[in-house]
Amino acid sequence: PEETCFTCSAMTSQSLYYLGNQNLQHKTLSVAEEEGVRDAAYQLKLLQSEGSLSLVSTSKEKGSGRTTTERYTVQGPVQLLLTTTATDIDPELMNRCLVVSVDESPTQTAAIHAQQRFDRTFEGFTQRLQADKLTAVHQNAQRLLRPLRVYNPYAQQLGFAGCQTRYRRDHEKYLTLISAVTLLHQYQREIKSTEVDGQSYEYLEVTRQDIALANRLADWALGRSIDELPGPTRRLLVELGDWVRATASELRIQAADVTFTRREAREALQWNTSPLRIHLERLCQHEYVVSHGRRKGLYRYSLLYDGKGRQCQPSLLG
Repeated sequence: PEETCFTCSAMTSQSLYYLGNQNLQHKTLSVAEEEGVRDAAYQLKLLQSEGSLSLVSTSKEKGSGRTTTERYTVQGPVQLLLTTTATDIDPELMNRCLVVSVDESPTQTAAIHAQQRFDRTFEGFTQRLQADKLTAVHQNAQRLLRPLRVYNPYAQQLGFAGCQTRYRRDHEKYLTLISAVTLLHQYQREIKSTEVDGQSYEYLEVTRQDIALANRLADWALGRSIDELPGPTRRLLVELGDWVRATASELRIQAADVTFTRREAREALQWNTSPLRIHLERLCQHEYVVSHGRRKGLYRYSLLYDGKGRQCQPSLLG
């Protein structure tokens, strides 16, 4: 809903400290591009981790000229929403957020083109009016949500990958995702109550269905953020693997023995030159692809990736 959003195009490093009068608590802070918050990255990360910001600054008193101190506080929690076209995202900011990549496949592009053409028709105009009504229904549904506590009776039975330190934050995201699913279904759940030290509390309990739905969402959102490769780079890796293995089968050789140039890959996979070069270099850095240097003026590559895990992507391992 509009009353729960604070939208801006960019932020300076100090501006967040003076937003206390805007009451950002339990609201969505939406910034058009990640580039617009580069100067305020530290403050945003702190707001995400600590749930609040505070700044002590000095000023001159009117009349006396004495130096005084004043404290500015911004209370959270705040939901942060950013978009970016950059392939490299601040890792400290990324591991505090859910990262979802845009589908850049030719199939999705064709679907977007078809929708853009449909929007120019009378039927498309009618559809947009219906879409506005549907959005209003969803916003009204969100206005009806109550801030109830959520408890998970199955929490001790859940598992999570733990081979990296960053999974500590991702585990918290996963548990919060389950609670969010339950909270959104509060009108389909029994609202229970209990009394602690003479005070009554209302709460919801997580169901197995909530966990199953959260697992599906975690595969998409957390699986993308935990994965060491950005979405477009992983898509190139999968497409390269399919093409190289098909070529190896035709030539009756091992896939590791197939070498190719950027031009050959570009023509076979129908990628643009710049994205292919950027993501191919990233695959070389992560040792999924090996570069054999120049041969007759052209760089040649071979694939080290064996295809494991691709059937489960996007996937939250563990």
